[in-house]
Amino acid sequence: MKCIAVIPVYNHGHAIGAVVDALRAHALPVLLVDDGSEAGCAAVLDALAIRDGVTLLRHDHNQGKGVACVSGFRQAAALGYSHALQIDADGQHDTADVPRFLAAMNTRPDAVIAGCPIYDDSVPKGRLYGRYATHVWVWINTLSLRITDSMCGYRIYPLAPTLPVLDAMPQAKRMDFDPEVLVRLDWAGVPVVNLPTKVRYPADGVSHFDYWRDNVRISKMHTRLFFGMLWRAPRLLARHLGAQR
Repeated sequence: MKCIAVIPVYNHGHAIGAVVDALRAHALPVLLVDDGSEAGCAAVLDALAIRDGVTLLRHDHNQGKGVACVSGFRQAAALGYSHALQIDADGQHDTADVPRFLAAMNTRPDAVIAGCPIYDDSVPKGRLYGRYATHVWVWINTLSLRITDSMCGYRIYPLAPTLPVLDAMPQAKRMDFDPEVLVRLDWAGVPVVNLPTKVRYPADGVSHFDYWRDNVRISKMHTRLFFGMLWRAPRLLARHLGAQR
């Protein structure tokens, strides 16, 4: 098994260097996906890309977090990696937990290792409470509680089963990507291992979550997944009941 960190980057020039340093300290190779960043951030990424163990993939214009992740995963597979660790570029995820994620991957190489946030006081309360609407919809759309948190972008994907799922979900291009891909992987029978991890919101952090547009996208995604769940319901229920025996 070979794992690489895939980091979608859009104008996070002030924070990305520290994230890369922390990942390289764990001897993890890094693939930066520049999703059309402005010149200042692009220059920072160019400087990072000449370092050992760091690769840069660049979009010529901003296409969204989901597109950046998918580009990164496909590039990771082309480079010969079996797994990809997705992590945010703004420093909110605890890189000290990388060994725990890798250990879980080694124990369950067939599974998605999904981070479940443990927040400190820095989390905006609106974002914290708003997540629960998505949690409930995900539990409905999988007919289970297998996925504890579908919105945390700190996770490891096994690329072999993930890439075919990505090929079948072209619509999730932005912040709707993280929950949709996890639901669709669950539908495909890919196990999910939920791993608690600390998450903080840096005071100088740059968030690209558009409260109105992204919530509309996420609402449309839940509706789309709900109708997809309906015809899968017999198989999902059978799977759930089989796991309880």
